[in-house]
Amino acid sequence: METELSFPDVLAWAVPFFVITVTLEWWLVARGRAQGRYVWRDAITSMTMGLGNMITDLLFGFISLGVLLILWPYRLLDLGVSVPVILLAIVAQDFVYYWKHRASHRIRWFWSAHVVHHSSEHYNLSTALRQPWNSNFTGYVLMSAPLILLGFHPLLIVFVGAINLLYQYWIHTEAIRKMPRWFEFIFNTPSHHRVHHSTHPTHLDMNYAGIFIVWDRMFGTFIEERDEEAMVYGLVKNVDTYNPVKIALAEWFAIFRDALQPGLTLRQRIGYVFAPPGYSHDGSRQGSEAILAAWEDAQEPAHPAE
Repeated sequence: METELSFPDVLAWAVPFFVITVTLEWWLVARGRAQGRYVWRDAITSMTMGLGNMITDLLFGFISLGVLLILWPYRLLDLGVSVPVILLAIVAQDFVYYWKHRASHRIRWFWSAHVVHHSSEHYNLSTALRQPWNSNFTGYVLMSAPLILLGFHPLLIVFVGAINLLYQYWIHTEAIRKMPRWFEFIFNTPSHHRVHHSTHPTHLDMNYAGIFIVWDRMFGTFIEERDEEAMVYGLVKNVDTYNPVKIALAEWFAIFRDALQPGLTLRQRIGYVFAPPGYSHDGSRQGSEAILAAWEDAQEPAHPAE
């Protein structure tokens, strides 16, 4: 079965769709017919990074796929490939994606790749294409190991993973405000994902969903978009460059620079690599929890002295 099993490369096939829809949204926004904002240098950078992601996956994707294929002989079951199994794989992979995505925000080594996607200060369809170049070197793929051991073929997991990413493309827009309530309850939508890309202290590390927002509702990481809250996108500390190479590698270099500082203990060096983003050995930086706590303290009304 392994030698004959194959699936279409849905992301490669979708490239013309990406180009057409980004161009259309850009045109509609420019003419005031759709909500949103485009800065041409930012959009070009995002699309360049999407192309770079495809090239690096073509060159180094064998690393991640190879890890999954190594695990395949140790599976407990072989679920085969059928329509019900593919549908089950989509749900199962999305559940794992939730935890992978959550780990990407809570473990700096994984964040070194995912930060690329959050580096744009704009939110439009081109932002969806801003993807990392170093994912195959992070070990991120190991979080898919349970799916392989349960009997989902590695090529099937790669296929449904691509479907997951393809689904997430359309939710990167300000042109669509709200979907029907039942849809908003079950699925990830532009409204939910705008919150995820927002830098508001209450929005940090929330709404991790890929396809199904129910995972966030179940595990306490869901927050509703509120019309009265102005969305500011990007990073807590933005990269301030349109250079795709710098964007792709900046956090990686920052990790090594931090971890190799002189005078640190081994625990502190490990912290700079694997602790949540914002960790510092001397408390000079703030992670998302500290940022939220400071914001909440600032909202409390001052009590007059008695």
